[in-house]
Amino acid sequence: MSTATDCKRSLEIEIPVEEVETAQDRVTQSLKQRVRLPGFRPGKAPVSLIKSRFESEIRSEVIESLVPAAFRKQVDKEELKVVGTPDISDLHFEAGEPIRFKAEFEVAPEVEVGEYRGLPVKYAEPTVSEEEVDQRLESMRESKADYVNVDPRPIETGDHVLAHLRSVSGLDEPVDQDSLQIEVGGADTLQAFTDHLIGAQPDETKEFDITYPEDYGSEKLAGKTVQFQLTPKVIRRKELPVLDDEFARDLGDYQTLTELRDAVHKTIFREKQAAAQHAAKEELIDRLVESHDFPIPEAYVDYQIENQTRARLREITGQDVDLSKLNLNWKDIKEKQRDKAVRSVKAALLLDRIAERESIHATNDEVDHELQHIARHEREPVPAVRNRLEKQGALGRIADNIRTEKTLNFLLEQAKKEA
Repeated sequence: MSTATDCKRSLEIEIPVEEVETAQDRVTQSLKQRVRLPGFRPGKAPVSLIKSRFESEIRSEVIESLVPAAFRKQVDKEELKVVGTPDISDLHFEAGEPIRFKAEFEVAPEVEVGEYRGLPVKYAEPTVSEEEVDQRLESMRESKADYVNVDPRPIETGDHVLAHLRSVSGLDEPVDQDSLQIEVGGADTLQAFTDHLIGAQPDETKEFDITYPEDYGSEKLAGKTVQFQLTPKVIRRKELPVLDDEFARDLGDYQTLTELRDAVHKTIFREKQAAAQHAAKEELIDRLVESHDFPIPEAYVDYQIENQTRARLREITGQDVDLSKLNLNWKDIKEKQRDKAVRSVKAALLLDRIAERESIHATNDEVDHELQHIARHEREPVPAVRNRLEKQGALGRIADNIRTEKTLNFLLEQAKKEA
């Protein structure tokens, strides 16, 4: 398989001595007007003194003005699509001689797209059973449940108990929860809690030990034996609403339970369809990437890894993070994320080329629709969102994302679907 090094290029460039001397004179004259030297009025110091006193500054400014321009001129002449910033080495700059240097850089790859219509992919339109609708409606009932206090009595399975839980020993950081709700016999309730609550009366304190397994989800509890004091305070029974037309009306724009069932059916179908289409699109991307072998610049891979890292940190923190302020082990990060980044870069290049060939693009209406969606989610006026995203340079990315998704939809439409 090709590697990123296949995109590397190098040029040995020479800047004529006439250009160098002209630049030196220009920089020297500029310095002469700017600097202040003892014994001389501004702009009156001898050129020879300026050259000797500021030799290093003159050299730096000449290099800064000539080398990038000479590099750009040469790559334009050779019609090279440079990626990233070139590495300049072997710089030769001596009086009365041309400037010579070597530039090493990467170029954008030439991506030749093979066949992409009719790719085989596993996909079948989903179906929704009545049992699935029933389960979703039951979840909706659960979300609308009322918890009603009952008169003091022995606790039974199915009760919801408000209790005071305190750890006596076994933990570095003690637990002390005054209003912990426990479903007695519930799937998420540890059996030890259920065993000691059944038959207990409110305000009756139970003391017992629990040994947590080594692989328990909470690190501070995993593998430890903890002594607890548990005091139930209030017993509640869960009351579910009746599944009828009134329940449907309480939920929104539904007049009957039948209308609600139809809406739930459509919602589940859309969810399953979106999941199935996403899986099929990922499979199509894999097929495209596996069937096209071409080099990609290391700069593209690094940029993708940075984006992946930034997105992951945004998920964790809920805000944008300045990576430069974090002490990240980039070597380790790049090693772990490289394969994913290479796939993403190759996929983006291939999908971009397919979109060009098929004249797929994002319309203004589609971009506006996405801006309205963002504005609703962030509870901001659309013009404010547009202005902010324009300043961040994000509008182009929104259009690119829309174009990519339309291209994937096109590939799925054209694919040979297999159940």
